[in-house]
Amino acid sequence: MEIKSVFENNGKIPVKYTCDGEGVSPPLEITGIPESTRSLVLIVDDPDAPRGVFNHFIVWNIVAKGSIKIGEGEKVGTQGMNDAGKLGYLGPCPPSGTHRYYFRVYALDIDMDLEEGSIRESLEDEIIGHFIDSAQLIGIYSRDFAKL
Repeated sequence: MEIKSVFENNGKIPVKYTCDGEGVSPPLEITGIPESTRSLVLIVDDPDAPRGVFNHFIVWNIVAKGSIKIGEGEKVGTQGMNDAGKLGYLGPCPPSGTHRYYFRVYALDIDMDLEEGSIRESLEDEIIGHFIDSAQLIGIYSRDFAKL
């Protein structure tokens, strides 16, 4: 399985997809999804956040059929609560330095029965034992405070 976007793996996330731009989620393409997949989970987090891992985007029950394209800012699946206490995508906004943002996708053998707005820990509890495959894409971002 593979996940791609408008930035290369370990490449810079364009400003448009951050708090310094429009803050919309970047387009994603997921290929090589195993045939036995019932649904996909997408988690975007920042392990370099000052207080530990910060969850920017949590989505489950993404329909999986061979390969999929998720458009820029497109709402798919069931969205969970990010660590800012809101539903949906929260663009990168590091307070200092360069941060890494992991876009991870998981293929599952089940559809999730989890309410919208659930947190990552609840999702992780439900998916144990249901992984088929996974892929990740890492984007980096640092803010140019001189331009803000």
